[in-house]
Amino acid sequence: MDDVTQAAATLIKLCIERKLTIATAESCTGGLVAGALTEIAGSSAVLDRGFVTYSNDAKQQMLGVTTETLRDYGAVSRQTAEAMALGALAKAKTDLAVSITGIAGPGGGSAGKPVGLVHFSAAARDGTTMHAAKRYGDIGRAEVRHHSVLQALDMLLELAQQK
Repeated sequence: MDDVTQAAATLIKLCIERKLTIATAESCTGGLVAGALTEIAGSSAVLDRGFVTYSNDAKQQMLGVTTETLRDYGAVSRQTAEAMALGALAKAKTDLAVSITGIAGPGGGSAGKPVGLVHFSAAARDGTTMHAAKRYGDIGRAEVRHHSVLQALDMLLELAQQK
């Protein structure tokens, strides 16, 4: 069992035991977190839905990220990640949500927001939130996405352990 499958299985098991549901809001991972969760038997008891919001329009329409947030901070920012996670919670009415927005590369980076920069947010229905920013570097698109999936699953597990 690879590291992503193991992390997803651990999370699914805990969420089933604690009767917790999850929504994902993904940009640069394009649904890979939801995909990892659905690899696990029993995931239908946990995963409610996944939002793939690659464009800014999708982030606004599907998750309620404001034009001001995107204009003032950009799509790859703590503020956008937090708005995405809270929007997923609001739309899905799940117990937990996680969001990912970043620059997987190979292009698209800048001095302030280099390739490999990814922002994550996880939120719980009780108001608990967490944020992480990772600078994976220009390690290749697949590797940035792989590490991002693991980070998102770890954040969900941490929140689930608190419930």
